[in-house]
Amino acid sequence: MSESEPPEKLARTSLPLRGRVALVTGVSRRGGIGYALARRLAAYGASVFLHHFAPHDRDQEWGADDLEAVRDGVRAQLAEGATVADAHADLTDPDAPEELLETAAREFGHVDILVCNHALTGEDGPLGALTAAELDRHWAVDARSPILLAQAFAGRHDGRPGGSVVFMTSGQHLGPLPGEVAYGAAKAALAGVTVTLADQLADRGIRVNTVNPGPVDSGYLTEEMWRMVEPMFPFGRFGEPDDPARLISWLVTDEARWITGQVLDTEGGFGRWRPRGG
Repeated sequence: MSESEPPEKLARTSLPLRGRVALVTGVSRRGGIGYALARRLAAYGASVFLHHFAPHDRDQEWGADDLEAVRDGVRAQLAEGATVADAHADLTDPDAPEELLETAAREFGHVDILVCNHALTGEDGPLGALTAAELDRHWAVDARSPILLAQAFAGRHDGRPGGSVVFMTSGQHLGPLPGEVAYGAAKAALAGVTVTLADQLADRGIRVNTVNPGPVDSGYLTEEMWRMVEPMFPFGRFGEPDDPARLISWLVTDEARWITGQVLDTEGGFGRWRPRGG
C-alpha cells in the first residue's frame, strides 16, 4: 500500500444483513433454535420469513406454542425497514419445499439466505425396532426436504452477493445417538452431501455449510438429566438455543464469505466420553 492510499477500514457494521432476506424453517416455538436464530438474523438487519408446522409440536411433550407470540418476538428485533412474514407447511409433502420458497420469494421479491432448521422428533428407535415407515418419514423430513429446499433456493437465486444455505446435522459424526437410528441416518446424509452441493452452487455465488448445534436445551432438559451429563460440559452449563444461533448468524454474513462446504460443530467442548468427575 502506498503512502497516498487510505488505510483499509476494518470496523464491523452493526447490521451486516441489512437488505437481505432469510428463510428459516422450523420456527414454531420460542424455546427452539429456529426462534433464536430468526431473532438474531432480524437483529442483524435481515427481513425474515418464518416456516412453521405446529402439528409436530402438538405431538411432543412440550406442546405447541403461540405462533403470534413467536412472530412478535422476531418483529421486536427487526431493524428499520425490515419485515417478517410466515407460512405453515408440512415438509413431508414432496411439493412443499418448492411451494415454500415460492411463497417467500413472492413475499419479499427474493431470498438470500436459507437455513433448514426443521427436524422430525420421535418416531425412531434402535436397530431391531425400526420400521420402513419410520425410516422413510425421517428421510422425508430430515434429509429430502432440506435438499429440495436448497434446490428450490438455487433455482431462484439471481447471483446477487450473499447467497447462503445452512443445513443442520446432529453430531452423529462425533458420537452415537442411542435409539435414533432413523434420525441419525438422515442427518448424516445432509452432512455427507454438503461439500457436493457447495461445489455445484459455488458458480452461482451460493455458499453451503452444515452446522451441528450440539446438545441444546430446547425445553426437554430435566434436573435429573443435567446431573447425569454435567461432567461432560467444561463450561458448567448445557447448550442454549442462542449458542448455535450466534454461529449461524455470523456464518451467513459476508464475514464468512470464504467458508463453504464445511460441517461446523458448536458444542461448548461437550465431551461425550468424559467419565463422571473427570
